[in-house]
Amino acid sequence: MHEVNHGAQAEGGQASSRTRSGAFLALSCVGLIAAPALAQDTAGSGEADQRRLGGMTVTDTAIDDSYDRKEASSVKFRQPLLDTPKSVTVIPREVIEDRGFTSLVDILRTTPGITMGSGEGGTPMGDRPLVRGYESATDMQIDGLRSVGRFSHEVYNLESVEIVKGPSGALNGRGSTGGAINLVTKTPHAADFVTIRGTAGTDETKRLTVDVNHQLTDGIAIRVNAMGHDADVAGRDALTVSRWGFSPSVAFGLGGPLRATLAYSYLRTDHIPDFGHPFQNSGTTTPPKLRRGNVYGFANRDFRETEGHFGSAVLEYDLVPGITLRNSTRLVRTTNEYIVSRPSFNTTTATPTTGLVAVDFRAANILTEGFLNQTDLRGKFETGGIGHSFIAGVEYSKEKQRNRPAWAQAPGSATLFQPLYNPDPYATFNPIVKTPFTTPAVPIEHKTKAAFLFDTLTLSDQLQVNLGIRYDDYEVSDSTRDAKNDFWNYQAGVVYKPLPNGSIYVSYGTSSNPSGECAGMAGGAEGAGACTLNNNNVNLKPERAKSWELGTKWDLFDEQLSLTAAVFQTKKTNARATDPITGTVQLIGNNRVRGFEFGVSGNITPQWNLFGGYTYLDAKLIDDGAGNNDGNKIKFVAPHSFSIWTTYNITPEFNIGGGVNYTGSRYVNDANTQKFKPYTRVDATIGYKVTDNLDLRLNAQNLTNKLYYDASHVGLFANVAPGRSVLLSAGLSY
Repeated sequence: MHEVNHGAQAEGGQASSRTRSGAFLALSCVGLIAAPALAQDTAGSGEADQRRLGGMTVTDTAIDDSYDRKEASSVKFRQPLLDTPKSVTVIPREVIEDRGFTSLVDILRTTPGITMGSGEGGTPMGDRPLVRGYESATDMQIDGLRSVGRFSHEVYNLESVEIVKGPSGALNGRGSTGGAINLVTKTPHAADFVTIRGTAGTDETKRLTVDVNHQLTDGIAIRVNAMGHDADVAGRDALTVSRWGFSPSVAFGLGGPLRATLAYSYLRTDHIPDFGHPFQNSGTTTPPKLRRGNVYGFANRDFRETEGHFGSAVLEYDLVPGITLRNSTRLVRTTNEYIVSRPSFNTTTATPTTGLVAVDFRAANILTEGFLNQTDLRGKFETGGIGHSFIAGVEYSKEKQRNRPAWAQAPGSATLFQPLYNPDPYATFNPIVKTPFTTPAVPIEHKTKAAFLFDTLTLSDQLQVNLGIRYDDYEVSDSTRDAKNDFWNYQAGVVYKPLPNGSIYVSYGTSSNPSGECAGMAGGAEGAGACTLNNNNVNLKPERAKSWELGTKWDLFDEQLSLTAAVFQTKKTNARATDPITGTVQLIGNNRVRGFEFGVSGNITPQWNLFGGYTYLDAKLIDDGAGNNDGNKIKFVAPHSFSIWTTYNITPEFNIGGGVNYTGSRYVNDANTQKFKPYTRVDATIGYKVTDNLDLRLNAQNLTNKLYYDASHVGLFANVAPGRSVLLSAGLSY
């Protein structure tokens, strides 16, 4: 239970600081105790293979420092990325660490073709990316299984982030209209290493991560990742972020025919949430010119606490050479509780003219529980000279969320206001009361039973055909309604390889968005109840999206640098929209996104790393049902986005790097009367390897201190992105 501080901030802040300092001390002790023990285990292995891990040399790992990835982690991808007829962007751990990123939002805001949406009252707070113009918050996965509920993800236990572009219903089931995001976690290796990294910087930033891997015996290894993070938000008054996590895992049978990996991950966050600056009814098409630091909430009241428990088990057995049976299971329990202030102009008392901002009260207490299981059989064989690389499987999942109104303002409380140009985040606020848990919760339950089959047919050295199909039996229910839908999704692609290091492909894919799940929102779907089960949508069939893509992929410079390019179109002709005559929700909307993208990753020379890309999106709301916004651009989508990041090793010990991220103007409402201006963000880094076991890295993020906005909720407010920060990290490895 969270207790709101009605008194002085200083006393509570000191207690909180002592708690966080204690957590950091404990985490530091864990790392320092573990380091000598494992260092002793690795001593004497003079002929062991030494490679790079997390920017430092470690012993016996199979990980190098290249930005290039040749394969995706998902077993559903049956060929290397070069021969996969789909756009896939893999952001490896090396890029994440070199850029100093600490959250999934950090990664996604610098990825071309992805923009961010914001939570509000009915849309829970948490990571809300839009891929190729379509909502993807519920299309996120962890190690190939759906990520349950709305959550804020950390990076300390991630090996990479994989972004699959275009409708992916055959791969992932419901949703996946614009694509899907897969978080690949760290797993045990047959090796011994320890990596401890401490970070300090501007805005009171303190961060410590520990990564310990130890081979117990032949075939058995354990790995423990831990993290503590405490900081203010760069450039924003009174806002703080605190979180810590712990992720142990153990692997059995490494290198053998029968393998098992058991993993658990815990993540807790506690921070002051923020909706940024008021926007709607400001009298301007872009957010009003305000000081970046202006915070209109109440630091002594507002909070957001999340807690996540993630347990998983993966079992694999090689039945015969080339044929593997696999079962993956995950149990999930997350909580998401918050009080947040929403700044707005209410067109009466609070306007730019009066110089006041109305501050509304938003609160939630959300419990999410999930059970997910997938069993699949994969392998290779030949028939009549045609090679097959297949995977077939079944999936079952059960997800349950309940949202309880946990907090309320005391009866008779008046509307709160803050001065527009000089708000006080420590101002007095109205009394609030804890809502008794006798208040009925609002549960919603999702059940999925599915079967899938994928096969890549190799007709010759130059020609491959990729086929995939999935059937879903999906049921969603709340306390009063129940909706059942079954649907098929398909994908097909042809790959032509003019040379062994290059491919040209054409592909087709579909997706389905049944009522009761949030994915696939574009245009006016939010107003049509896309995210909840209600009387308007309970009887509707799923929305359907179809996509074509033509692309090419090449591995150059001794196959160390990957170049990709694609043109594509995704179209949805039966989107949910409100009928202007009957006032009911019908499948009468029409929208489409077409565009072009280019990507680069890898090494130009052994010293020169490069990672980035460009995406152009023409996202059009063809028919919103009522005819009010026909022909407008789809909100939240930037037509142009570009990112490039590069590092160069001047000497074996010293490297420098930098990057530029550009995001074009974005409309934030369907009427296209409000928009964010384009912005360019510049980052830089310097790294120095002091010894084989110690390295230093300096990161400057948003070097020019550019004021820009991450997201909005249909134009009500504008979420302010962090300002300039400078971070110095030291890494110790054995």
